[in-house]
Amino acid sequence: MASYDVIIIGAGPGGYVCAIRCAQLGLKTAVVEGRATLGGTCLNVGCIPSKALLHASHMLHEAEHNFAAMGLKGKSPSVDWKQMLAYKDDVIGQNTKGIEFLFKKNKVDWLKGWGSIPEAGKVKVGDDVHEAKKIVIASGSVPASLPGVEVDEKIVVTSTGALELGKIPKSLVVIGAGVIGLEMGSVYARLGAEVTVVEYLDAITPGMDAEVQKTFQRILKKQGINFVMGAAVQSVETLKTKAKVHYKLRKDDSAHQLDADTVLLATGRKPYTDGLGLADLGVEMTKRGQIATDDHWQTSVKGIYAIGDAIEGPMLAHKAEDEGMAVAEVLAGKHGHVNYGVIPGVIYTHPEVANVGATEESLKDQGRAYKVGKFSFMGNGRAKAVFAGDGYVKILADKETDRILGAHIIGPAAGDLIHEICVAMEFGASAQDLALTCHAHPTYSEAVREAALACGDGAIHA
Repeated sequence: MASYDVIIIGAGPGGYVCAIRCAQLGLKTAVVEGRATLGGTCLNVGCIPSKALLHASHMLHEAEHNFAAMGLKGKSPSVDWKQMLAYKDDVIGQNTKGIEFLFKKNKVDWLKGWGSIPEAGKVKVGDDVHEAKKIVIASGSVPASLPGVEVDEKIVVTSTGALELGKIPKSLVVIGAGVIGLEMGSVYARLGAEVTVVEYLDAITPGMDAEVQKTFQRILKKQGINFVMGAAVQSVETLKTKAKVHYKLRKDDSAHQLDADTVLLATGRKPYTDGLGLADLGVEMTKRGQIATDDHWQTSVKGIYAIGDAIEGPMLAHKAEDEGMAVAEVLAGKHGHVNYGVIPGVIYTHPEVANVGATEESLKDQGRAYKVGKFSFMGNGRAKAVFAGDGYVKILADKETDRILGAHIIGPAAGDLIHEICVAMEFGASAQDLALTCHAHPTYSEAVREAALACGDGAIHA
C-alpha cells in the first residue's frame, strides 16, 4: 500500500494539470488512469485528433478552392484516408507521450488501472489500495445517449467512432448542431460527404450569441452543409451498410426520414462517474448527475474534491485545467481561483468561432445597458489577402463605464484572437483601453482593435 498527499482519478486535461501543479507545490502525487495512454478524452479521442483532421481537410479545401487563384496550378490532391488517419494517430502519440514525460519530470506516479474510492482517504486500483490525504476526482465525461439511437461505432457513431471511420462516407447525418457535430460535419463535408445536420432547437450552437448563430449557419450552408432545424429524432434504423434516421418536425409533428451511410450522434456529453463508488460514500450529486462541490471544489465528503466535466459548468478542457490548478493551490494551503466569467469557447471550423463573457441576449435579460462595437473581416487587409474575409469581431461593453462585458468573433484565427479580450476582461479593461493599444499591421488582430474603436467614435476601416 502506497501513501500519497494527493491521488487524482483521471489523467485528462483536468487531472494531469492538477497532478503536475500539485507536484510543483511539493505534494507527493499519483494519478489513476485506466487507458493505455494519458491525456483522457481530449488528447486521445477528442480535441487533439479532431483538430488534426480539421487541419488536414482544410488544407484539401484550400488546394481545391484557393490555390489556383494564387497561381498555384496543378491537379488537386487526392485523399489517402488511411494516411490521414495515420497522421492523426501520430499527433495523438506525440501529445500523450508528452504527458508521460511531464509526469516523470515532475515525479508524478501513474497508477495504471481504473480507480474506486472504498472510503475517504483510500483509492483502490485493481487489487491494490492506496492511501491519500486528499483525493481529486477528474473522471471526465462520455457522449450522451439518445432514446431510439443505438451506437455501434461503425454505422451509428459518437465522436470517438467518427475519428476512425473505415472509409469516408458518401452521406453523413449529424444529430445535434453543437460544437462536436459541426466540427466533424465540416471535416467530412470537405472530404466529399453530403452532410445533413439535424437539430432539435431552432438555432445551431445553443447558448451562443444569436447574431453569430445566424451568421455561422449561413456560412456553413454556403460550404455545403445542410440543416434540418426544429427536428426531434425518433429513432435510427440500422441496416447492413446504411442507416435511416426517423425524425418529426416540432412545428407540425410531421414524420420524415433521412438515409445515410453514417450517423454521428453529437447531442452533447454527460459526466462519467461509474464505478467510483460515490453513492456508497454519500457524495452528493446534482439533479443533472454531476458531482456537487463547494466554492473550493470539495464534495460533500471531506477530503474528496472534484473538477472538470464531472462537476457543474461548461464541459471544456481549459475549464478543467483551470480548476485543476486551482484545486492544487487549495490542497497546498494556498488560494485557488477560477474566474468563471472569463472562460472562452471556440469552434474550430473555418472560419473559427470564439466567444467569451456575455451575449446580447444575456445582457438584455439582465436589463443591463450596453453598446456594441462591430468590425467585419472584409475590412481587414490580412484576412482579405488569404481568402478569409467572412465574419466579424463583436465587442459588448457597458454603456456607462465602457467596461468590456463579452466578445464574439467569427473569422480567421478567432480561437487565438479571443484571448486578447480575455486578458482585457481579467483586468477590468474598457473598450477604449483596447482601442488605444497599438496593434501590428497587417494582422487579424487589428479587427479586434477596430471593433473596440467602434464602441467609441467609430472604426477606421469600416
